[in-house]
Order: sequence, then structure tokens, then C-alpha cells
Amino acid sequence: MSDQVLDLFRETGALLNGHFVLRSGLHSRTFFQCALLLQHTKIAEHVCGLLAEKVRRIECDSVISPALGGLIVGHEVGRHLGQRHIFAEKENNQLVLRRGFQIAPGERFIVVEDVVTRGGRVQETIDIVRAHGGKVAAVATIVDRSGGTVPDFGCEFVSLVKLNVETFEPDKLPPDLAAIPLTRPGSK
Repeated sequence: MSDQVLDLFRETGALLNGHFVLRSGLHSRTFFQCALLLQHTKIAEHVCGLLAEKVRRIECDSVISPALGGLIVGHEVGRHLGQRHIFAEKENNQLVLRRGFQIAPGERFIVVEDVVTRGGRVQETIDIVRAHGGKVAAVATIVDRSGGTVPDFGCEFVSLVKLNVETFEPDKLPPDLAAIPLTRPGSK
């Protein structure tokens, strides 16, 4: 399944090569621009359906995702599971619940994201669920590019693609990468 999903990233031009700064602040030669993949509604339905099948056995009441990257993925996974989908969005540079979204005490969530490197936005979303009295049953992502260094979120972590993509601290760039112009293609 992983190879099939990677092929879809390549076919849609969503697997980019160059010099990128990730939301985590790390630099990389590889970037997954999920928006280019998910703009194709049939592909989005298919890929998110695969992710939903990986978490179908996990009891949940709702799906939540961090905006902006997780919006489409979360919505589609929620649709496939027959569960509602809500999202957290930035306000003063931190994620919050807005738009009248509510979390009931004890409500079980699956947190859904497009790509995870360090898991910062996922952890913020988990913290929101718990602060409102909800429970996180699992985290699901299309791409786990953490190379096995994703933090322990205190629940099951599921992905369609697991890759060990090289990342670099800004002050430790290899000369060949430093020579390539920098791009920031992700959501801020």
C-alpha cells in the first residue's frame, strides 16, 4: 500500500525535491505537498479511505484535525468512518477550537493529519482535545516522515507511508543543500 500511495504522490506532482523548510523548522531535500495530491477528489477519496480502513477498528466518536494540512484528510476520514469531523485552527499563532465546535467530556477522537515529521501540530490538537475533557484514541496520518522519531502521543499512531527522509537543523546543512535556493511550500 505504501508504494501505491507514493506513486500517487509522484503522479500528481505532490512529492517535491529541492531545499525546503518544514513547519518544524528542519530543512529537507524532500517535501510532501499533500494539497497537490488532495486537489484530485477521487484520489483524496481513495487515499483517505485507505487511512480510514487502518483506523476503523479503533472506537471513536469523532475525528479532529489541525488546520490547514489536516482539513481535507480529516474530513474524508470522518466521512469514511461515518463520524463528524471538527478542526483546530490558528489564532495568535496557536491552535484553538473556534466556529462553535464542541468536545463533550469523554468523547473519543482520532486525530488526523496529512504529514507528520516532529508531530508539533498533532500534539497541540491532542492537548486541545484533552483540555476539553475528550480522549484521543489514535493519531492517523498519510505520511510519517519522522524516521521513527515521532513522539509518543500516548495512543496508537497509524500511517499509510513511513519514510526516513533526511532532515537537518538550520545550522547543520550539508553544502550541497545549502547551495539550493530555499523554499517554504507548506502551510504556516
